[in-house]
Amino acid sequence: MAKTWLITGTSTGLGRLLTQRLLERGDRVVATLRQKGSLDDLQALHDDRLHQLIFDVTDTPTMRAAVARAFSVFERIDVVVSNAGYGLFGAAEEASDEQIERQVATNLTGSIQFIRAVLPHLREQGGGRIVQVSSEGGQIAYPCFSLYHATKWGIEGFVESVAQEVAPFNIDFIIAEPGPTATHFGEGLDLTPTTSIYENTPAGELRKALTNGAFTIKGDAGNTVDAIIKTADMTNPPLRLPLGSAAYESIRQALNDRSASLESYKEVALSADMTDAI
Repeated sequence: MAKTWLITGTSTGLGRLLTQRLLERGDRVVATLRQKGSLDDLQALHDDRLHQLIFDVTDTPTMRAAVARAFSVFERIDVVVSNAGYGLFGAAEEASDEQIERQVATNLTGSIQFIRAVLPHLREQGGGRIVQVSSEGGQIAYPCFSLYHATKWGIEGFVESVAQEVAPFNIDFIIAEPGPTATHFGEGLDLTPTTSIYENTPAGELRKALTNGAFTIKGDAGNTVDAIIKTADMTNPPLRLPLGSAAYESIRQALNDRSASLESYKEVALSADMTDAI
């Protein structure tokens, strides 16, 4: 049976490819983007099953009105995909206040407010599924991506909490965590000014690796989108979905290291409990 999807950030990358694949298999899509034009080719091919809405996720009032419009266009939306976002790249102290505010407003606050906007509609229709596109960077961290990681770790914590709140309403979540994937993500990076002080540090080394092509990208965008669709079609999907071998291995290693560290300091951790009064 065909499904209806609401997807943010559809002008490029995973969002556009997801929209295309869903339309090709016969589903209906409400696609949101900041500027008109980038989906005109898909509109011409799938006019009756594609509806475009123009808004920026940082404009909460406009977004709420657009979400209400989305649910009125197709009456019911089965899957909501919170995908809009981008990366801020550079050492933390190199970033400007404006860059930090924009990163948080888009990736974290924008995603939070979008999810908040769709929840009442999903409750009213009796349930639904929300896919939050995060990153392997929601569970691990690289140098030079500190602000990006802050938003991804933040949205994962938000989703894990909200998932418990709305489960009684038949609403569930999937957190998609792609590793480095061949998309336009790199082209859309917001770069901080560079300072020589970080040149011979892990931050500087990663900057060089990205510049000279030494940073390995294993993820395929098409396969990533297909995996997201396949998982969203499941009756009981996982809360977290690592995507790609790099994401799987890096998250697995991070969790193992965290678990080992937790156990090694168990005695100290337990010592913080209250003791019985004498």
